[in-house]
Amino acid sequence: MSIESQNVTDYPNSNTIFMVWKLHENASQLKDVFQRLCALMLNLNNSAFNRFPDSRASGVMGIGYEAWKKLELPTPMPKELACFEEIRGDKHTAVSTPGDLHFHLRADNQSLIFDMSIEISKLLNPVAESILEIHGFKYWDARSILGFVDGTENPHGEDREYFAKIGEEDLQYKGGSYLFVQKYLHNMAAWKSLSTEDQEKVIGRSKENDIEMSDEVKPANSHIALANIEGENGEELKIIRDNMPFGNPSTNEFGTYFIAYASTFTTINKMLTNMFVGNPPGNYDRILDFSTAKTGTLFFVPTRNMLDDFAG
Repeated sequence: MSIESQNVTDYPNSNTIFMVWKLHENASQLKDVFQRLCALMLNLNNSAFNRFPDSRASGVMGIGYEAWKKLELPTPMPKELACFEEIRGDKHTAVSTPGDLHFHLRADNQSLIFDMSIEISKLLNPVAESILEIHGFKYWDARSILGFVDGTENPHGEDREYFAKIGEEDLQYKGGSYLFVQKYLHNMAAWKSLSTEDQEKVIGRSKENDIEMSDEVKPANSHIALANIEGENGEELKIIRDNMPFGNPSTNEFGTYFIAYASTFTTINKMLTNMFVGNPPGNYDRILDFSTAKTGTLFFVPTRNMLDDFAG
């Protein structure tokens, strides 16, 4: 049987709903609900594709470390699935927050993911609590609220598959993905107090045309300099970012939901260490002076085959 992954390599689109749920302790219906949830996720994806093939609609479910144990899912676990440990730098911290199930719902038509989220919530409400829900949207030409294009370094083609999905190194979970998420809030007043030139130095790219600065000009503490990482032998390491902006103008809350799929969590962890601790230590990512991580949770995204098995 061929391995079918969930839609982790889909490209960002116009509308997204992110949901994080925490399972109740000792819920008698938990395993039954989880079985039905796995079947529901397969059904929602198939139905959306058949009914609205041009909508680019999909729903991806991730499972956290504690939930994996509570649901008594297969052992050994995926090799790098664990509770995320906070990364504390001298000034900024990548916090660790709880989360058992994560849902990433996206479509060009907002109605589709709205209905998806209703069906998921109806099923989960008796056995779990929703602890985070964010409605993201495409901002102009794929820019963050900070005004810069986001996700330029994402891989494409075969590289997208390679960097997003687990390969031969963990055969039991081949085709699955590690999913890491953070909710960032931006200090827009402080950000807007910078000149465009100074903002560009923080990011490492031009604001208007999204052109990366040369190595000679790019500051060592710019976001691009620290978030783009290499392996021990100088090989390029990539993740699949599907970040989306969100905001509530009336409450002055503006942010970015950082979401990354990867074949190995080690890659994501190295990037976060560069950003929060610094490379070298102390040379932290300057964007963190304007963007605060409020959450940080690691999940594993099983294949569609595994969801089918879990559904029974």
